[in-house]
Amino acid sequence: MATTLTFMCVRNAGRSQMATAFAERERDRRGLGDRVDIVTGGTMPADSVHDVVVEALAEVGLDVNGRTPQSISDETLEGSDFVATMGCSTLELDGVDTDDWDLDDPGERPIEEVREIRDEIERRVIAVFDERFGEYDGE
Repeated sequence: MATTLTFMCVRNAGRSQMATAFAERERDRRGLGDRVDIVTGGTMPADSVHDVVVEALAEVGLDVNGRTPQSISDETLEGSDFVATMGCSTLELDGVDTDDWDLDDPGERPIEEVREIRDEIERRVIAVFDERFGEYDGE
């Protein structure tokens, strides 16, 4: 049975999209495609991913252009093994490991600040994978 990692925020247009892109990359790098499901969503999804987020991720080789923010259901959250919220919730779910990543919303920020948020999200996503699946040796 696959482990479900969920990344959510209110609008699903910035932080959770970055976390999802890094999680997909880590899953692929580690050969965990059949062992890890990645879910993202928001409680009040925006119309599109923030342009500055698309740009910041493109700088590190991740393409989220064309992704659409999605809503997330309570059932999805309750069915997850791990849920990271992005500084916008103190979510507590029975039997689900939850963590609130207190991160600034990149939506209206200059690219220099978004890069810092992006890099912090990358560190946190890698830490989640290391904790759950063992440290990655790069092979």
